[in-house]
Amino acid sequence: MSRIGRKPVPIPKGVKVEIKNGAVKVSGTKGTLNTAIHPDITVEVKGEEVLVTRPSDVKEHRALHGLFRALIANMIKGVTAGYTKKLELVGVGYRAEMKGKVLQLALGYSHPIVFRAPDDIKLEAPTQTSIMISGSDKQLVGLVAAKIRSLRPPEPYKGKGIKYEGEYIRRKAGKTAASSGTK
Repeated sequence: MSRIGRKPVPIPKGVKVEIKNGAVKVSGTKGTLNTAIHPDITVEVKGEEVLVTRPSDVKEHRALHGLFRALIANMIKGVTAGYTKKLELVGVGYRAEMKGKVLQLALGYSHPIVFRAPDDIKLEAPTQTSIMISGSDKQLVGLVAAKIRSLRPPEPYKGKGIKYEGEYIRRKAGKTAASSGTK
């Protein structure tokens, strides 16, 4: 059996898990999340745990078993604690600021970039060079962070751009042929 799929998912107090018509609905203090379940995978609530089972040891069933157990665990964590991603802006003149519910970015282009997040996502700019993205859906938080990062990904020569907090940017050496003295 799958090591991940075999583990039951504990349900904390204040979280309600419902299984109807091939879908799992998890609701808690931070909101409500839904996901459809593959017809071959069985999900059931027993006491204070969610159990995920599979019909056979076929490779596809083994993969789906761990996948849906992880998705349900992420949903439960999302409605209780939530998820947060932090981005850093590196570069002279690169800055971010909130204008109401809209994030306005200056990224070295001739115009400011305006970014509107989905309703479930909360954007913050605690400083001019950092952005915080938070919400209850792990996939959506990651998607919004990736979209903002794609506006100006970090470049390998000076490291300028938008990067995840703690991300290591592998640097390349610049041109050295001019200083070697050969023609």
